[in-house]
Amino acid sequence: MEPVEIIEDGLLLRPWLASDADDVHRACQDPDIQRWTTVPRPYRPEHAHGFVTGMSARAWADGSGAPFAVCDAASGELLGSCGLVTIDRALDSGEIGYWTAPWARGRGVTVRAVRAVARWAFDALPLHRLIWQAEVGNHFSRLVALRAGFQVSGELRLAHPAGDGRAEGWVGSLLPGEVPAVGADGPAGPGTLDARRAAVFGRPQPVLFATAGDVELRLRPMEERDLDGVVATCQDPDTVRWTGVPHPYQRTDAEGYLTYGGLAWARGTSACFVLADPDDAFAGTVDLRLNPVDPLLAEVGFMTAPHARGRGWMPAALGALAAWGVTGLDLTRVEWKAHVGNTASRRAAEKAGFTVEGTLRGGVSQRGQRVDAWVGALLAEDLT
Repeated sequence: MEPVEIIEDGLLLRPWLASDADDVHRACQDPDIQRWTTVPRPYRPEHAHGFVTGMSARAWADGSGAPFAVCDAASGELLGSCGLVTIDRALDSGEIGYWTAPWARGRGVTVRAVRAVARWAFDALPLHRLIWQAEVGNHFSRLVALRAGFQVSGELRLAHPAGDGRAEGWVGSLLPGEVPAVGADGPAGPGTLDARRAAVFGRPQPVLFATAGDVELRLRPMEERDLDGVVATCQDPDTVRWTGVPHPYQRTDAEGYLTYGGLAWARGTSACFVLADPDDAFAGTVDLRLNPVDPLLAEVGFMTAPHARGRGWMPAALGALAAWGVTGLDLTRVEWKAHVGNTASRRAAEKAGFTVEGTLRGGVSQRGQRVDAWVGALLAEDLT
């Protein structure tokens, strides 16, 4: 396959040159590129030289790929990499891959480049489908794909995870006729809920703060040192009675919960926090689970370690988490549910500002049976 150049929307996409090696080496020192792509680590000058003079040329020559250097059309400055990392002629399908040089971020470069490559691939090759894959948690790559018109349709386990990254990956596809027009905003543009959520979940989970009287509390991600506290709390008779935690509860269950919390944050589906006392020791958990259908709705869940009950700590933590959900995730409604009769949970919710709205008959599952549940909510306007 003969290499080509594409000029579109202020960009020049061209085959790689030997003279690009220094810029490629400089770009690939970036922690985000090393974290989310499969470039060698550490990335040495010989890796960059081999890529621009060997790997990229072979891909064009044997038709297995179409790698482009993404440059500014006016100045020629290298801005990033975008192209087809594989081409499957049996299916007329290709997979797109890209990275943005650190000095070129925030300018919509890669969205424009992906759209240009997609249009060329559909018109000139012609392909019938493009595939995008990224490790779960790479929210900024996901935003680029969405803005380029890809439909992100699920997850699959990656064949080649990046470095020590997770095996779980997002997958999306793009068909002819679905590429947004040049200059169009497209889906997931700046200021949309997708973009704002990516800015949150695309970064490390934050630490939140709450105050109960004169006691300063922290809500932080769970760590291995919390596992003993989780086990003890989940073996407590009241926790067993009022929640659906596994029974009997084992340390492997706590380890699974730790793994779940990290992956849920990476997916952008939940925020799982440990309530930590003034000594930063485990005092409970409080989670915010986003509704998979209504993006403006979430539900809280919490449990308090036996030694931390009755101190007003959980209402403070619950209020802080709900406020963060409203201000940080643009939620309009945060729901609370508890089995009818769980007065301790109800008191915590009411003290945190939730309004109890009624009873859901058979509203929750409890160890294989449907039981009645109280339901309440805190609305965004309740915080104003």
